[in-house]
Amino acid sequence: MSKSKKSPRNKPPRNTHKMLKESIKNFFINNPTGAFNYKQVAVAVDANDAVARNKVKDIMFDMETNNILSQYRRGKYKINPEQLPERVTTQALITGKVDMKQTGKAYIITDALDEDIFVGSNHTGHALHGDLVQVRLFPQRKGHKLEGQITEIVKRAKTRFVGTIERSQKFAFMISDSSSMPVDIFIPLSDLKGAKNGQKVVVELTDWPAHANNPFGKVEEVLGDPGNNEVEMRAILVEHDFPLAFPKEVEKDAAKIKIEISQEEISRRRDCRTFPTFTIDPADAKDFDDALSYQKLENGNHEVGIHIADVSHYVQQNTALDGEAYERATSIYLVDRVIPMLPEVLSNNVCSLRPNEDKLCFSAIFELDDNARVLKEWYGKTIINSDRRFNYDEAQQVIETGEGEMADEIKILNHLAKALRAERFKKGAIDFHSEEVKFILDENGKPVDVFVKEPKESNYLIEDFMLLANRKVAERIGRKRGTATPKTFVYRVHDEPSPEKLNQFMQFVGRLGYRMRIGTERSLAKSFNDLFDQVHGRGEENMVETLAIRTMAKAEYSTQNIGHYGLAFPYYTHFTSPIRRYPDLMVHRLLQRYLDGKPSANENEYEEKCKHSSEMERKAVEAERASIKYKQAEYMSDKIGQEFDGLISGVSKYGIFVEIKSNKCEGMVRLSDLEDDFYYLDEENYKVVGHRNGQEFKLGGSIRIRVKHIDIRKKQLDYALA
Repeated sequence: MSKSKKSPRNKPPRNTHKMLKESIKNFFINNPTGAFNYKQVAVAVDANDAVARNKVKDIMFDMETNNILSQYRRGKYKINPEQLPERVTTQALITGKVDMKQTGKAYIITDALDEDIFVGSNHTGHALHGDLVQVRLFPQRKGHKLEGQITEIVKRAKTRFVGTIERSQKFAFMISDSSSMPVDIFIPLSDLKGAKNGQKVVVELTDWPAHANNPFGKVEEVLGDPGNNEVEMRAILVEHDFPLAFPKEVEKDAAKIKIEISQEEISRRRDCRTFPTFTIDPADAKDFDDALSYQKLENGNHEVGIHIADVSHYVQQNTALDGEAYERATSIYLVDRVIPMLPEVLSNNVCSLRPNEDKLCFSAIFELDDNARVLKEWYGKTIINSDRRFNYDEAQQVIETGEGEMADEIKILNHLAKALRAERFKKGAIDFHSEEVKFILDENGKPVDVFVKEPKESNYLIEDFMLLANRKVAERIGRKRGTATPKTFVYRVHDEPSPEKLNQFMQFVGRLGYRMRIGTERSLAKSFNDLFDQVHGRGEENMVETLAIRTMAKAEYSTQNIGHYGLAFPYYTHFTSPIRRYPDLMVHRLLQRYLDGKPSANENEYEEKCKHSSEMERKAVEAERASIKYKQAEYMSDKIGQEFDGLISGVSKYGIFVEIKSNKCEGMVRLSDLEDDFYYLDEENYKVVGHRNGQEFKLGGSIRIRVKHIDIRKKQLDYALA
């Protein structure tokens, strides 16, 4: 095992002040419409250590003082137009993605600007939700948001849509399931493929003539009758653009994979089969992609092995199998099923670290002291044989009783995990509380019960060691050593919250009587954690935590490392789940490439893959939420007229969102149904207020509701005040 090197002292970059200033100015000139904070600029100009980043910050402040830059929003800067050379002008045309609303209006989300562009329903052309489009900006009026007109559809996000057939004598329409689809699709009767009125179908969009109000399409597949569990789950997958089956070529590739491990392959690996090893996963899991091993060393220290399924051994680049895994980018977890990234022979068999079977792994092995400080580290290909498969409840029982199989190993590992966790929070990690909604389904997939599952120590034990592996792998490749530029790598990054959102959040909790400190990143994180402790068990707990999450930036994949703010890690990646996440597979390949001493990979190629992976992750989350929403609507459908205690989870100009305390089923009390007064939205204070009587319905407040109406097709739950 090789000793981990101490990080070198931070040295100022070789660039002189003048050269660094020139680099910063050139970056802004090449991105004339963008707004950037100093961390983003530091990454762009290769100012990778703390000293260099602070120098970038100082230079940008001076550039603002000298009118080269202007502060667009707190902490974000743009170049002043007069500083641009004649060849560079503020772009009149902006490229971005369409966020379409049911009313037909849209917002264009773009990296080029720090805010979204509003597009009225009469200026969207034939664009649909998710399309990549070109927008011409209108002259901005003072005090108004950016507005524009879509001039070109660069790329359609999708051409397959799900909905219900509405048939007349001479033609038919498909009425979409999605609230972001503002138009129905016209279908000639000859293209119905046998679909009957009211059936759910998959439609391929074929044409949208210039002067037609509706696009044209043809039925690609008849899913069946609405309300059937199989039909609805398949519909959710298609709606979010996930395939319903693996292509035959991919299945053939998977079938050719050899399950037996040759002696030659074993000889190339570190043999870890004698280490006490186990997995801990959910009770219904079939893909076990991580295992832990433990042994006490003669010097009194602890050797912990984090063993991850070696998917890269079986899924070779430039094969149909790899191409399909990349396109999917992630497994999708619906309420009643898993749609795997890899065919079942791999995800549940060959790569799954099942007990008492030899398995190929890519491992991170650490020597830790009693305080979980890393003294030595080793990375490489291994072979393991897991002694025991635990589910979380079984492992939790061992932790609580101190008895059972592998009790000694689990006890010590739990102690080390607690130390890792404490150190993480000490350094500024934010402790967001998470709850998972789980359903009990009957043989037809109908929900008969729903409950909320909170993580326990056994969950945290696994999580903390996975975080350790992810952090140390990223540090191994990403940490700058001397003057060498770090090699291309895939990071999991999480930016700090925008000053504007943070300021709004602080003002809000201030009105509730809570104070926050924002002096440094660490003090801000401690403020968040202190706030969560203070609101725990109080009426506003749900409201405060919900708003805190909305204040945060979204985590994503990138080759540009800016650290992970929420975890307080300067280096972080995803190494531990290659069965279900393609970025982890990329990380395995890159790590092995660099362990073999090969040159840096192509950054542009991997950045494109990172963007695709982030986008597919977002779609998977949306599909998972849609399946939960559908099952919640189905579960509540026979409870019309029943009353429940709830919490106000959101407010809008249309109504009050209420989440039932016992089962987390969220619905809306519409303002139009409140007949005792005229209610209006106080957006700044997250509440709805009665105009005459002054009655308030505030985010986070307790409320009793009656179930009024359930629309299973639209996944909508309508409540009334009890």
